[in-house]
Amino acid sequence: MTVTIQRLSTVDADFSAKLKTLLAFEAAADENIERTVAAILADVKTLGDAAVVDYSNRFDRLSATAMADLELSRDQLEAALAGLPAEQRAALEAAASRVRAYHERQKLDGWSYTEADGTLLGQMITPLDRVGLYVPGGKAAYPSSVLMNAIPAKVAGVKELIMVVPTPGGEKNPLVLAAACLAGVDRVFTIGGAQAVGALAYGTESVPQVDKIVGPGNAYVATAKRRVFGIVGIDMVAGPSEILVVADGSGNPDWVAMDLFSQAEHDELAQSILICPDAAFIDQVQASIDKLLPSMPRQDTIRTSLSNRGAFILVRDMDEAVAIANRVAPEHLELALADPDPWVEKIHHAGAIFIGHYT
Repeated sequence: MTVTIQRLSTVDADFSAKLKTLLAFEAAADENIERTVAAILADVKTLGDAAVVDYSNRFDRLSATAMADLELSRDQLEAALAGLPAEQRAALEAAASRVRAYHERQKLDGWSYTEADGTLLGQMITPLDRVGLYVPGGKAAYPSSVLMNAIPAKVAGVKELIMVVPTPGGEKNPLVLAAACLAGVDRVFTIGGAQAVGALAYGTESVPQVDKIVGPGNAYVATAKRRVFGIVGIDMVAGPSEILVVADGSGNPDWVAMDLFSQAEHDELAQSILICPDAAFIDQVQASIDKLLPSMPRQDTIRTSLSNRGAFILVRDMDEAVAIANRVAPEHLELALADPDPWVEKIHHAGAIFIGHYT
C-alpha cells in the first residue's frame, strides 16, 4: 500500500504558503490538556504520594497500593543489565561510552580574571545537587533517552539522578532499565505523565524534589514541565520529533527512507521532510518507503505521521535546499550529500546536524 506523502515544489506560486501551513504546529493549543495538567499538578502538590499512586493506577492500568510498589530497586536494574543478550549489552555499552566521551569534551570549567584596578571577576560553574530524568515509556521506549540524559549529568558531577518512566500495563522495558543501571541512575520510579513531573518538581513523601527536570515526553509532560518551570529548572518544552533530510540524489534511497522513519515512528505528530533537487530520487525514496514500511514494528504510527505531517520538497538547487532547511530549523538535520562539507557552514538553524551518507 502506497503511503501518500505531500509533495511541494519551490517553482509553485503558492509554495511559501504551503510550507508555512506544513510547519504550523501549536503543541500547547489544547485547552483540555492545560486544564487536566493543572488539576493533576495541584493534586500532587497537595496530596503527594497518594495522588501519584492514584493517577498512575488510573492512566497506566496498574494496581499499586503505595509508592513503594512503584520504585525499582538497584537489584532490579542490575538484573535487567545482566539479563540482556550479549549483543544488546555490547551495543548499549558502546553507546554509553561514546555519549560519555562526547560530553566530557563539552564540560565547562570556571574562570576568573583581575582587572587593572584589582577587581576580580569570574564565573563559577558547579553541578546541580539533584536532577530528574523523564524517560518516555508509553507508545515507545528509548534506552537512548536514558543514556543521553543521565550520562551528561554524571559527567557534570550531578550528585543524584532520579529517573521516572511510565510502565503502562506494568510492562517494563529491560533495555531502559539496563541503561539506567549502566548510566548510574540513583533511583527509578515507574511513574509518568504530568503526575511524575509534579512529583519531581514539588517532591512527595517518597520522591525527592529535584533542581531540574530534563527529558522528552508527550503533550501532557511538555505542558506540565512548562507549568513547573520556575519552581524547578527544565531543559526545554519540546514539541514533536522532527527530521529534515537534504539529499542530492547520490545516496541510497532505502537509507533515506529509514532515516525518515526514525522520527516518524516516535509519534503520529512527528514530522519527517525530504528536500531534494532530483525528482527521480524523490520517487525512489517513495518506492523505498512503500517497500520497507510493512516490516517496521511501528508501521501504523509511521504511516500516520508521514501522511499527515510528512513532505517531499523539490527544489531548484542546493542553495535553495539549504535556505529552506534554515527556515524549517529542524531538530535533526541530515545532509545526505556526496560532498556535504561545503554546505555545513551554511547551516545556521538546526538542533543536530548529521553529515554525509553514513550518519
